[in-house]
Amino acid sequence: MNIQIYGTNKCFDTKKAQRYFKERGIKFQFVDLAKFGMSKGEYESIKRSLGCKLEDLVNEKSKAYEKSFIKYLASEDAKLEKLLDNQEMFKTPIVRNGKKATLGYCPDEWKKWEEEK
Repeated sequence: MNIQIYGTNKCFDTKKAQRYFKERGIKFQFVDLAKFGMSKGEYESIKRSLGCKLEDLVNEKSKAYEKSFIKYLASEDAKLEKLLDNQEMFKTPIVRNGKKATLGYCPDEWKKWEEEK
């Protein structure tokens, strides 16, 4: 398994996801969205894996969401640009295993990944 966890150090569910993989001895790469973020290509790949829309990935309860005024932008491109500039707005954790991905704390799905090895 090639696990990447996208999240922030302040996110409780991100910490739970990290603990899940640590407890099972599964190596993972943590990507702190507040510091490093993800590229547009990574975003597109994750969105495709999840089969969702941009709006599904945005945490409307985040402080960054209110400050960004993203909800008032009309075009999808403008929203994406704003999201990639303020990645603290992503719902987290985003856990990626190759071409598969999950959004949020999803231990049942991660267990399936372990069984597929």
